[in-house]
Amino acid sequence: MTPQLIIFFVLAAIAVLGAASLIFQRHPIHSALSLIVVMVALAGLYLLMGADFVAAVQIIVYGGAIMVLFIFVIMLLNAGIEERTNASQMARFAGIPLTVALLGILAVAIFRSQIASQPAQLADTHKISLMLFREFVYPFELTSFLILVAILGALVLAQRES
Repeated sequence: MTPQLIIFFVLAAIAVLGAASLIFQRHPIHSALSLIVVMVALAGLYLLMGADFVAAVQIIVYGGAIMVLFIFVIMLLNAGIEERTNASQMARFAGIPLTVALLGILAVAIFRSQIASQPAQLADTHKISLMLFREFVYPFELTSFLILVAILGALVLAQRES
């Protein structure tokens, strides 16, 4: 086994364990911290693929800014530990067959796809920035507007009635 393959398996295991922790944590802050672990592991996987720009954006934007926003909103809403109800127990029994079906559909799609046989062509930072600020400037700005609306919504929800 090559060192790159070993690093890949370690980072993939960290990402999967972080995702499982994200789902099974009962406290929202712990879930958000688990999501940060997943984001950093994904950034490491992007580095292995040679996508330095995407890895940097993954850490700076998602691992940094978005997760600070999530934690800020969780603390602003004063969210406590999740309470289990009968509906959540029923969702567990319905979720297991649906998860197995989704994984089966994804496995079939991956094996039938031709993308895996073609070599990946990674763009450099200059090409990505030109594409982002010329062709995709409106979705980029719409995303920032949606984040602003989410912050305002959290403030309205967290405002205490006097």
